Amino acid sequence: MADGNQLSPEKRVEYWQRTSKLMWTILVLWFVFSFGFPLFAEQLNAIKIAGFPLGFYMAAQGSLIAFVVLCVWNARAQNKLDREFGVAED
Repeated sequence: MADGNQLSPEKRVEYWQRTSKLMWTILVLWFVFSFGFPLFAEQLNAIKIAGFPLGFYMAAQGSLIAFVVLCVWNARAQNKLDREFGVAED
């Protein structure tokens, strides 16, 4: 396992900035899927997907799929960052 102490102070700052940006991006998307879509469920129900109102679809399946995609994206992107900065775990 690599040690984060081997990074120079400049690299540590860059690593944290990029990790923080990834975290905030995913957090904002999570918020939109968790609270944004339900706020507009009535308006979304005017749109139909496979015969179901979009508001219902997002509550029943869409948000759950989005959460799984966000988790996979986060894991892959963070692993890529870790490898790039040489702090990846074996």
